[in-house]
Amino acid sequence: MSVLRTENITKVYPGTAALDNVSVSFDSGKVHALIGKNGSGKSTLVKVFSGAIQPTSGKFFLNDAEMHFEAPTDAFSKGIATVYQELSLVPYLSVAENIFLGRLPKKRKVIDWKKTYAMAKEMLDGMNVDIDPHEKVFKLSMWQCQVVEITKAMSFNPKVLMLDEPTSALANNETQRLFEVIRQLKKKDVIIIYISHRLQELWEIADTVTVFRDGKYVGNGEIAQLSHKDIIRMMFGDVKINTRPKDLMAQNEVIMEVKGLTRKGKFEDVSFKLRKGEILGIAGMLGAGRTELLRSIFGADSFDSGSIIIDGQKSYKKSDTVHMKSLGMGLTPEERKTQGIILIHSIRDNLCYSCLDRISNRHVIDNKKRIQLANKQVDELEIKISGINANANSLSGGNQQKVVIGNWLNNEPKIMMYDEPTRGIDVQAKQQIFNIMWDQSRSGISSIFVSSELEELLEVCHRILIMYQGRVIGEVNPDNMTIDELYAICMGGIINED
Repeated sequence: MSVLRTENITKVYPGTAALDNVSVSFDSGKVHALIGKNGSGKSTLVKVFSGAIQPTSGKFFLNDAEMHFEAPTDAFSKGIATVYQELSLVPYLSVAENIFLGRLPKKRKVIDWKKTYAMAKEMLDGMNVDIDPHEKVFKLSMWQCQVVEITKAMSFNPKVLMLDEPTSALANNETQRLFEVIRQLKKKDVIIIYISHRLQELWEIADTVTVFRDGKYVGNGEIAQLSHKDIIRMMFGDVKINTRPKDLMAQNEVIMEVKGLTRKGKFEDVSFKLRKGEILGIAGMLGAGRTELLRSIFGADSFDSGSIIIDGQKSYKKSDTVHMKSLGMGLTPEERKTQGIILIHSIRDNLCYSCLDRISNRHVIDNKKRIQLANKQVDELEIKISGINANANSLSGGNQQKVVIGNWLNNEPKIMMYDEPTRGIDVQAKQQIFNIMWDQSRSGISSIFVSSELEELLEVCHRILIMYQGRVIGEVNPDNMTIDELYAICMGGIINED
């Protein structure tokens, strides 16, 4: 049995201790969930293990041999591999090329392609997955990309495999397939460290849970002996998990109507009405057409037929983002780091990009107004920052998401569309995002909320539309729906009309 353990690991940054005297251990043949809110220290520990950073003090050992890493290559050489949330695959190379990138087998100084594909197939077969090693990565589904990334890591024959948010971009059925792969890895006697903010999935895949809070080790335990409330209490102390306030009512006025919207190959004949102050959920598996629908409504992508009626007056058959923004619409995109925020720009600027026309005079920005609007959102959304001029990449995932939302709120929208707004953020930050939606509802702002975590839709929304293979197949009331029923419907089950 292999064991990875630390003795009094500490990592100090100016003004804060990211890790504070941490002593933990992980043994092989198990999936060890490593959890904690953003800033808890779990990512810092992973970076220490992976050789990305060096601890300020303390030691860590693999099978009683003390480890000293100057770079990630040192960690690989000692059998410690990491698969990060942002995948490192090259889209236009084949699966086999990605698995052995930088170390393709050669024969007489020429790449031996026959051996390359044979080795890749052997690795994939060992993972018990049917993925063609010749296929280009850009043609794969997200769960298949995750499997290829894990296979790439396993090709180094690691003793330790660390998985950082491996299911954050996966729907439930894809998550289950990835779990089958992880269970295969357990049989190979690998130490698996599993980081996730999706607490509900821990009981399906983890054997143990290790909890960090504010840089300190809080405790661990067998997952079978812990409840959801136990883990929340360990992560945050006593944090109240809110559900939609019962007095939060949508108004009767229809603010937007979508009629017969179709984009060939993505979604077909989608129709619905959105009321003022309503939070409308859209549920479905990945590939159901949810993201594509939101992007077409917002004008980021075109659509082939149908219309969008806003405020009951005009029908917009062809539009663009500038026009829809002028009508009072905002969209927080699924990929916030590449589409919703400019990480190397200041928090101040990122909070004001959608409202530049409001704070400019003859193409000159009024800096006083910009600072005023930025500070307004920082205060109202409780964004934790070191300073308004700090870069957005200095923020945690939850605070980055608040900046994306605050940017659109500065444009005083009538309709906000949220595409996976809680992906990769902790439980506390999720609750804050939900509170923002509820506050907007009270002020008459309507929301459309897409999430792969269907539990969230049941907690937050007034009603939920179900999309399946590009079509809206029905509508459900969250108050009369269980999570098991919702998952079944999203996977093609029949809605009980009663």
